[in-house]
Parts: sequence; structure tokens; C-alpha cells
Amino acid sequence: MDRKKLVKHLVFLMFFIFIADILAQKLHWYFSIWWFDMLMHFGGGFWVGLFFIWFFSIKDLPIFQLSFEKIDFKLILKVLLFVLFFGILWELFEVFVHNYIAQDPFSVLDTTSDIFFDFGGGLCAILYLWKKLPK
Repeated sequence: MDRKKLVKHLVFLMFFIFIADILAQKLHWYFSIWWFDMLMHFGGGFWVGLFFIWFFSIKDLPIFQLSFEKIDFKLILKVLLFVLFFGILWELFEVFVHNYIAQDPFSVLDTTSDIFFDFGGGLCAILYLWKKLPK
């Protein structure tokens, strides 16, 4: 796996998500395009999964360094738990903002959907890694 190429993909994806979010807020895409929030959560989960893979493949990392020579259940579990952790943190932030700042009602369906799309993005990050590993 080429870490330099991966960091380029990470930076591109980060800026893409950032610009898409700014446009979505300015043009009200979150309200007018019903699936746009799902797309953003999927992209966010994919980005978090790729970031986990990139960060924990650093050779000189003193702790938690992982080997990405092969994909096993342990690696898949760690990537997905990392994505799930940050997805749940983001949802807690959204609940706080919607309930206390925006005064919007809490939606269990929206929160559950967002977490599943974060998780799906994490799964795609694992598939990306699997495709990039030398056979």
C-alpha cells in the first residue's frame, strides 16, 4: 500500500466533503435532496476508515501500530469500531446542536440511518484497502 498516494486521497476527500458541506448548507441541499445527508455520512465514514488505515500504518508509531500485510477479522473489527466510535460522537454532537441550539426534534430514524451510513463508508474503506494490497 502506497501511503503517499493514500494521504493524497485522504486530503482530496477531506476537501471534497468540506466543500460539499458548505454548498449543501448554502443551497439547502440537506432539506431539498433527501439522500444528501446519507451521502455525506457515507463519505465521512469512508474518510475516517481511510484515516485509521493511514495513521496506524505508520512504521515508527510507538503504540497501536498495525500490520496491513493481510486483511483479517481483527483488522476489520478495529477499523469498523474506529468508524463507529467517531460516527456515534458525531451523532451526539448533532443531537446536542439540534436539541439545544436549533430546537429541532430528535429523530431516532435519522440518527440510526446516519450511523449505518458511517458504518457502510467504513466497510468501503476496508474494501479499498483490500483492493490496494499487493496480491
